[in-house]
Amino acid sequence: MLPRAVQRMILSGVVVVQCIVASGACAAELEAVRVAPDGKGFHLVPSGQRFIPWGHNYGSIDILKRMATEPERVERDFAEMKAVGTTIVRVHPEMPRIMSGPNAVDTQAIGQLKRLLQIAENTGVYVMITGLACYQIDNRLAWYDAQPEKDRWQTQAFFWENIARTCSDSSAVFAYDLVNEPAAIGKVKDEWYTGKMGDVEFCQWLSHEADRSGDTIFREWTTLMRQAIHKHDQTHMITMGMLPFPGAYAVAAENLDFVSPHLYPKTGKVDDEIALLRKFDWGKPILIGETFPLTCSADDERDFLLNSRGISQGWIGHWPDDSPTVLAERKASGEASIHDAIWLSWVNLFQEIGPQMNVELPVAE
Repeated sequence: MLPRAVQRMILSGVVVVQCIVASGACAAELEAVRVAPDGKGFHLVPSGQRFIPWGHNYGSIDILKRMATEPERVERDFAEMKAVGTTIVRVHPEMPRIMSGPNAVDTQAIGQLKRLLQIAENTGVYVMITGLACYQIDNRLAWYDAQPEKDRWQTQAFFWENIARTCSDSSAVFAYDLVNEPAAIGKVKDEWYTGKMGDVEFCQWLSHEADRSGDTIFREWTTLMRQAIHKHDQTHMITMGMLPFPGAYAVAAENLDFVSPHLYPKTGKVDDEIALLRKFDWGKPILIGETFPLTCSADDERDFLLNSRGISQGWIGHWPDDSPTVLAERKASGEASIHDAIWLSWVNLFQEIGPQMNVELPVAE
C-alpha cells in the first residue's frame, strides 16, 4: 500500500476529464460479479458476460473522512475514474472510524459507507472493500491493540460481520478484501503493525504466538473471517491483499475466491515480476490488487501489464489525490512536480492500454 505522499505523486497531467455525477442520478443496476464457471476469471450474473477488473485504489488513508466532509468530491472522483475506463475501485474504510468498541460500530460511519456504495452504484463502478485498515499510527484504537489475540480476532470478525451486513444487498460490491498485506507471526515487541512509511503502517501481524505455523494461523484466521462474512452475505466474493511472497499465502488461498497479490515491477526486471506472478497461480483467478510505476518507468509498467494478461484476470493501480484535470493544468503551466509527472504517467498509461487490457485472452498455461 502506498503512503499519501506517494499517492500524490502518481497522477499528473493526463487527459482533462470533465464529468459530473448529478446528485441522485441512478445508473442501471450493476450485475453481480462472480468467479466464472471455468474458474479462470470473472463473469457477470445473470448475463454471463466476462468481467475484467481494471481500476484503482482510492482514498486509502481517509475515505470515510472524505465521505463525511466532502461527499461531492468523492462523486466527482468516481465520475473521473469512470470516464477514463475504470471498472473497479479498491477502497479502505478505516477500522478506527467504524469500530466504537469491541462489540459496537459507529452508525455515522456505517451511513457513510452506505452512501459510498450508492455513489459507486450511480456511477456504474464496482468496489472492492478492504478491511481492518489501521494505517494511520496516530489514529489507532488503544483498546483494540491491547486485546489478546483471541479477542482481537473476534473483534476483527465482528468488523466483518457489520461490513457484510451493510453491503450484502449492494450491486456495486465486487468483493471483500479481508486485510491489506498481512503477515502471520510477529514478535510482541513489534506490536501488531509493520510496513512503516512515514506516519502510516500498511501491514499487520495476525498473531504473536510462535507455537503455531504460519500456515495454521492463515488457515484458522481466514476461516474465521469467511464465516463472519457469510453470516450476512454468502454471495459476494472474498480475497486478501498479498505481499509478493507467494509461499507465505498458499494456504490462505484455500478460503479465498480469488488471489490478489500486490506487485510493483522494477526497472529492467519485468520478466522477473512476471515469473513471480506465475507463482500465485493456485487454480483460482488472479487480480493484481496493487501495481504502479513506483520503482520503474511507465514503459516497464506497460510491459508488465500487457505481459501479465492471461496470467492475471484483473489489475488495480492507484488514483491520485489531485484531480487529473488539476494535474494536467500544472503540466501545461510548467508547474508540475516530479511526483505529479509520475501520477500523470500512470493515468496516461491507464487510458492508453485500457482497451487492450479489457480484451479477454486465453489463460496462460
